[in-house]
Amino acid sequence: MVSTPAVVIAAPASGSGKTTVATGLMGALRRAGHRVAPFKVGPDFIDPGYHRLAAGRPSRNLDPVLLGEHLIGPLYRHGSDDADIAVVEGVMGLFDGRISEVASTGAARGSTAHVAGLLGAPVVLVVDARGQSHSIAALLHGFATFDRAVRIAGVILNRVGSARHDAVLRQACEQAGVPVLGAIPRTDELSVPSRHLGLVTAIEHGARAESAIEAMTALVTRHVDLPAVLAAAASRVSDQCWTPAARAPVTGPVRIALAAGRAFSFGYAEHVEMLRGAGAEVEEFDPLREPLPADTDALVLPGGFPEEFGAELSANETVRRQIAALAARGGPIHAECAGLTYLVDDLDGAPMCGVIGGSARFTDRLTLGYRDAVAVADSPLHAIGQRVVGHEFHRTTVEFTAPVQPAWRLRGPGGRVLDDGVVQDRVHAAYLHTHPAAAPDSVAGFVAAAATSKLAG
Repeated sequence: MVSTPAVVIAAPASGSGKTTVATGLMGALRRAGHRVAPFKVGPDFIDPGYHRLAAGRPSRNLDPVLLGEHLIGPLYRHGSDDADIAVVEGVMGLFDGRISEVASTGAARGSTAHVAGLLGAPVVLVVDARGQSHSIAALLHGFATFDRAVRIAGVILNRVGSARHDAVLRQACEQAGVPVLGAIPRTDELSVPSRHLGLVTAIEHGARAESAIEAMTALVTRHVDLPAVLAAAASRVSDQCWTPAARAPVTGPVRIALAAGRAFSFGYAEHVEMLRGAGAEVEEFDPLREPLPADTDALVLPGGFPEEFGAELSANETVRRQIAALAARGGPIHAECAGLTYLVDDLDGAPMCGVIGGSARFTDRLTLGYRDAVAVADSPLHAIGQRVVGHEFHRTTVEFTAPVQPAWRLRGPGGRVLDDGVVQDRVHAAYLHTHPAAAPDSVAGFVAAAATSKLAG
């Protein structure tokens, strides 16, 4: 069973340019006629949007913390099916993972090194060359020898200042025994704006995202040795391909509405596939400007940036009333992060759906990190006592107007135990992001609850 060869694009630290290089490499390989499967290590929702545009197919997250090691190979097989090569963009620095947790491979759990080991794929290190000279040899020697299970196939030098600088760096890389696969000069032509949670999403950036990706693609095409990258690619995944099909899909017609567009763009590609695999018809809609699709039986509100679009979300009174009516008649609703702030009474003073009594507001405090969680109430998604690993990623907070039944009990930073979200009738709304592939029964249960609600109505 031969798996698609891959290269993992990593870096010594965040800010080295790996997103630019990985996205540009996807575009350059695609332009050269290859079918490219894009992936992202970790729980990131933003980079995959740019990957999708560059590669022309969905980018998928490989996160051993959220999914478990056992699902990385099957999901990789699923996402790279019919591709010639996979490009996997890493997270943070190569060896950075969940603090104090060591994986079966010996790497930090959830790190790029961990995923590279699970895939049996080589690493291409992107090094920011600004301020670097011969000392880059010591850096490369350290990364190449720190973990012998991780194979550094080569380096792409980024932000190289001049021809002389290029020559000095290449000499140092040769001394370290690490091949140079590319040298990208400093350039001002790339401009992808950032926001409080990272880059602005590709769907918000619109035509400028396309232009930025074209620039990344052209830069990599000119300055990276694509045949050498292709020659280095490898994988030893032998798992069976993952399937989104449920064990017992519903047989009757069930329509699930999925919020999308600029305000709600944080979702995993497998989620829609699993909803359909459980027997549902899924229809996307944009709450900024569209009504709820006709005959909606259940609703999914994913994460995103509603605080950037509060006035527009509030102005669409029609869909806000429709969502409130759906909840009132018992239609299941699954809301994560942004979806939670959309369901309360108001967001920074702008009226929202009013399904849950409370107010959401934007703050200066970033809540970020993996969380071990247990369900503390039965819902259409989870049975009480079910344990998951999730991820928080937000700068908003919600104050409820009355005591609520929490959805989750979390173990947060420093071991603190915190409650998160709300279970109210058939509404499950919380800040915690979970990966649906890690809990397939929750997706099947949600679709089944929608079917039951349809029959009761």
